[in-house]
Amino acid sequence: MLQRLTQFFSPDPLKVRAQDLYIACVTQARNSFFYERLHVPDTLDGRFDMVVLHLFLLLRRMKGEEGLARAVTDAFFVDMDRNLRELGVGDPGVGKRIRKMVDALYGRIAAYESTWENDHTLQETLKRNIYAGNVNDQDVEMLLGYVRSCAKQLQEATAESLREGSCNWPVPSGR
Repeated sequence: MLQRLTQFFSPDPLKVRAQDLYIACVTQARNSFFYERLHVPDTLDGRFDMVVLHLFLLLRRMKGEEGLARAVTDAFFVDMDRNLRELGVGDPGVGKRIRKMVDALYGRIAAYESTWENDHTLQETLKRNIYAGNVNDQDVEMLLGYVRSCAKQLQEATAESLREGSCNWPVPSGR
C-alpha cells in the first residue's frame, strides 16, 4: 500500500524529462548573445520568439518521440501560464493570451518547417518572426548559421539522451 501511495505522489518521469528539455530550451534562448550581438529585441515578444525558435529546433529533432515532444510542449504552456500570472494577468485574460500563444507557436513552427530546406526562405522567416522585419542582413545571417548549427548538433544527439531529458546546445558566437 505504501508503495502505491509513493507511486501516486511521485512525479511522472516523462514530465520530469520533458521539463528538463524545456528548461534547456529556455536557458539557451535567454543567452545574452542573441540580444546583445544579434540585436534580437529584448522584449517579451523577442524572448517569446527565441524560446519558440529553440522549441521548434528541439521538436523537429524529436520526431518519432511524440509522447516526449507533447510533454515538452505542455511544459511550454504551463510556463507561459505561470509567466502571465506573474505579470498580473487575471484568470479571464490568461486563457485568451494562451490561445494566442498556441496560434503563435504552431504558426511559427509551420513557417519554419515550410521554409527549412532553403536558406534564403528560412532567413526571411527568421527576419519576419524574430525581428518583425527590422534587422540588418548580417544579424539574420548569423542567426541562420546558429540555427543550422543547432540542428546539426541536435541531430547528433542520441534518442536515448533526449529520452533522458538531456540535450546540448551549441555555444552561440559571432564571426
